[in-house]
Parts: sequence; C-alpha cells; structure tokens
Amino acid sequence: MKIEQIYTGCLAHAAYYLESNGEAAIFDPLREIEPYLQRAAKSNAQIKYVFETHFHADFVSGHLDLASKTGAKIVFGPTAKPGYEAITAEDNQVFKVGDYSVKVIHTPGHTMESTTYLLIDENGKEHGIISGDTLFIGDVGRPDLAQHVIADLTEEKLAGYLFDSLRNKIMPLSDDLIVYPNHGAGSACGKNMSKETTDTLGHQKLVNYALNPELTKEAFIKEILTGLTPPPGYFPQNVLMNIKGYESFDDVKKRGTQALSPRAFDAAANETEALVLDTRDAQKFSEGFIPNSINIGIDGNFATWVGTLIPDIKQQILLVTDPGREEEVVTRMARVGYDYCIGYLEGGFEAWKNAGMEVDAIQRVSVEELSEILAKNPETALFDVRKKSEYFSEHVVEAENAPLDYVNESMLLIPKDKTVYVHCAAGYRSMIFTSILRARGYDNLIDVNGGFKAIKESNKFNLTDYVCPTTML
Repeated sequence: MKIEQIYTGCLAHAAYYLESNGEAAIFDPLREIEPYLQRAAKSNAQIKYVFETHFHADFVSGHLDLASKTGAKIVFGPTAKPGYEAITAEDNQVFKVGDYSVKVIHTPGHTMESTTYLLIDENGKEHGIISGDTLFIGDVGRPDLAQHVIADLTEEKLAGYLFDSLRNKIMPLSDDLIVYPNHGAGSACGKNMSKETTDTLGHQKLVNYALNPELTKEAFIKEILTGLTPPPGYFPQNVLMNIKGYESFDDVKKRGTQALSPRAFDAAANETEALVLDTRDAQKFSEGFIPNSINIGIDGNFATWVGTLIPDIKQQILLVTDPGREEEVVTRMARVGYDYCIGYLEGGFEAWKNAGMEVDAIQRVSVEELSEILAKNPETALFDVRKKSEYFSEHVVEAENAPLDYVNESMLLIPKDKTVYVHCAAGYRSMIFTSILRARGYDNLIDVNGGFKAIKESNKFNLTDYVCPTTML
C-alpha cells in the first residue's frame, strides 16, 4: 500500500499521504499545505479527500486551504459539526481512493468525534489504521481536552468512552495491522508516547499499558487520568479555529512577512499593542535586544512555548529574527493559530543597533562563576525554572523551583530587592523566563549559561533528589 508519513518534529506531528491509481488523500495536514501539494504533483495525483481524525487542539489543520486549492472533500467522523462544508461520515462508511478503501471507525474518547480510519488495499486486505489521537505508540490520547471546550464532557466520561472504543473497536482488529498515529514523543496530547512513530497493533497490545486486557474500566480511567498536567492555554482556541474555520495561510504569511525598517518597526511597536518577539538564540539575545522584547528561540520547542506563554492567539506580534528566517517563524506560529504577526524587523537586530536605537542586554554567568558566588554567599537567590518533575528528579540544593510553564505564578516568587540567578536545563527556557520578567520591570535577573546540564557536569554543586509525586508529572 502506498502510504507515507510526513513527520514534523517540532510539533511531534504526523500527517499521512495515501495514493492509488492517480487519486490521493491527506490525513491530518498541518497549516502550511505546500508539502502536500508538491507530493501529489510529484506523482501527478489528484487530492480527492482530506480526512480529519478529530478537531485538533495542538495545531491548526490545513484542511480548509487544501480543499480550497484542490477541490478535495473534507471528511470528519460521526458527531462532528464543522462550521464549513464538509462530509460528516457515518460509522463504518467506506470511501474510495483509487483502488484503496478507507473505512470509518468511530472511536470517541479523546474527543467525541474522534475517528480511526482503517486502510484496505486493492485486494481487500486490511493494511493499517490511521488512529489520530485515539491510539499512540506506547500511549493513548488524553481524555481531558474536550472538556475545555464543552464543560459537560468531563475527563472521566471521555476516559470511559475511550476504554469502550479501544476494547470494542480497536483491540478486535488484526494484530498485523500497522498503527499510524497523529503524534510521537514530545506531544502534549499524551503522557507516555514512544519515540517510535509506527508499530504493529499486535505489538501494541503486548506493550501499551492502555491496551492491557486485565485492566477494568475503573482501573483504566484511573490510570489514564493519573499524572495529567493542564494543557497549554492555546489548545481550546485551536480547537475552535478547527471547528469554525480560519483565515487562509497565504494571507497570514503575507501579513507576517512585511519588512519594516527600524523606524517603522519602532513606530508600529509604539502605535499598537503588539508584542515584540525575538526568536534568536539565547546567547545572541542576551548580548543585545530591543527593550521590552521577549525571547523564544526558533531552534527549540518554539510553537509550544509561544502557545504556552502568549495567552491570546489574536495578540499582534512584531518579529525580530535571524535574517532569512522570517517566513519560517511566521509559519511555525500559524501552525498553532498565532495569525496576527504584523511584520518583522528588516535586517534583524543588527539593523536596529546600527540605526542608533535603544538596546538592552542580560548578564550571563558561567557555572564556575555561579559556584564561586554560592561559596561566598550560600544565601544567594537561585531559581530553577524547569518543570516540577525535572526539579524533583534532581536539583541544586540551594535552588528554588519557579517553573516557566506557570510564569505568572512563578514571578511572584522572585524578589525584586536582590540579585537573582536563573537556570533551566541548558539555557533555552531560562532566557525566556528572564526576558519576560525583564519586560515586566525585573532588572535583577542573571542567567546561568549552560543550565543544569553544565551544573551537573561541573561537579561543583551539591545536588539533591527525591521521588516526584505523580501529580507533579
């Protein structure tokens, strides 16, 4: 069977391209559709359907633009009520893609419309399942997201539906089927996903805790809900965009990639309520940046941190990027629904500095310098901005935890009347944290270069650990 996985690492996301006899289908596409158009054009195939496994929370799908540009029909599973033209399929309905068949299997639980698509080849042999967020490799989809959109759908109810879907719809299928999930390790849509992105269903029945036939429904619900942390704030906003519709990505890209001179950029920042977002790496940012800008480096988990730390997806944003990476940044923001970038600084920060505009900087110290500082003054304020689970796994004895994930609460822990040293795992998150607080008037934070990785490798610090409670995960 001709099926290809198109994987995007920064979102741990998998879309799928299915092709037979000149016809193609795309499953769960990302916002920018050019890769799918190019793939179909390469084989001179016509995209006939865009299949969605559910209304996604962690990204904005590209189904509307694909349908507009190719004439493809959008297909959702039973109970879906999109605000645009689409097919709401019936359970067990079959769609033809060339000589292949795609069978709808309604598998509510992650969301109520969640659907698994069974792929059948030209000889009638069942090949695999595109499982969306119903079944991952090593995990299943978290059942608490839909309640953030529909309050009556409690996580316990959804977990019960998921148990029934897995036991009655998925587990009876053949062991030799290949499982093609929507996400891999690193996604916030599950808690225990494997780094592998495909597997056989038979192997998953043996190793996936959620498919353990000995689990009762009550035990399954308890297991599946244990250790869940609150989802990023942008998730319900992305769901609504996927349900109601959204602006064409072409328009979003055109608006976001408007080049602004330093003077025009400064004027736009002063005349609007735009956030100045600097996407350069932490070291470059620390050495010089536009006052009140915040740093989220493009070469990290960029989209996830944008979604976690910028609460309003309609927030206007002005970009400072490494020259030549403007379109990449706009694209990665649009994937998670941040469509209101209004331009970027032409020539980057160097152009701003050369124009004689005001600049700021953040001091960084090495772990060796930090060790000397702590030796002279054990009362030095040191904050670890990693997640609670990372902190409880192992941390510097003198450090207090102030997770970046909850920056508004963590900010309250930071004293303004003395110098504060901040570290994360390697320096990416601590610079984000420090830049946010700097923009809010905290001028006393110093970043620790290299973070906990360098701290541990130096053997100069007292470390402690204890078992992390599951609620901290």
